[in-house]
Amino acid sequence: MFTGLSAFPLTPLDDDRLDEGAYSRLVTRLAGAGVDSIGALGSTGSYVYLTRAERARAVSLAVRSAGAVPVIAGIGALRTRQVLEHADDAQRAGVAAVLLAPVSYHPLTDDEVYHLFEQVTAALSVPLVVYDNPRTTGFTFTDELYAAVAKLPHVASVKVPPLPADPAIARDRVTALRALLPPQVGIGVSGDQVAAVGLRAGCDAWYSVIGGTLPDLALPIVRAATPAAARAASDRLRPLFEVFAAHGSLRVVAVIAEHLGLTGADCLPAPLRPLGAGARAAVLQALATIDATGPA
Repeated sequence: MFTGLSAFPLTPLDDDRLDEGAYSRLVTRLAGAGVDSIGALGSTGSYVYLTRAERARAVSLAVRSAGAVPVIAGIGALRTRQVLEHADDAQRAGVAAVLLAPVSYHPLTDDEVYHLFEQVTAALSVPLVVYDNPRTTGFTFTDELYAAVAKLPHVASVKVPPLPADPAIARDRVTALRALLPPQVGIGVSGDQVAAVGLRAGCDAWYSVIGGTLPDLALPIVRAATPAAARAASDRLRPLFEVFAAHGSLRVVAVIAEHLGLTGADCLPAPLRPLGAGARAAVLQALATIDATGPA
């Protein structure tokens, strides 16, 4: 479950309500493509914008639609009580694991984040993925905090921010992380543009944005028999990574999903808005360049 491609789909809305049909189809499509796990309600899934009821329903739909593919559900929230509620809802729905990022309006201290994970892991019966996403949360884990949190019960994987693009530097970073973490705790890379580098450097999993919408283009990076093949599969996606950098991965994959008929228009939670005409044209040009012409 904490190796290979973990695909993070959108949580599409229709008229500002969960689009249950589109969401179920997205998850079913990922399972059919053969991804290794499905990350429901990650950052790509806009979890922080949804109510408890919406999140519980989305997780239930994800588990039902994923079949035998394990579902990892995001449970991050502003208050510890809310995190625990989301964890309970996810476990009742039958998820295989949960994913927790330290979300806050006021900046958090290391002690506060450790205490959050301590309380949550004590209440869990499923594994937990530690989600370090400083770009969205505003909090950056120190190596000391990684080491402390990873020793807590049920912690199974650490989802780290994008690694350096230089393979040697990335390898050194993964090696250093391995020395900090218990042997049973895996390392997952995020940042689609450097996923191939991270996997070659020794990461166990790729927690992927693009894998949640275009799994057939992401899987070759994970399944590649050689480093050269992985680089070639990643290089194919460079036009998409460029529009990710320019416009943000969430808004880009929303355009892609709509274009492929996987969701309706304007599927993001307000106040998020779809990309304008110029940016949308750039995304569609990138799709044409890589020949992503239709759903798998």
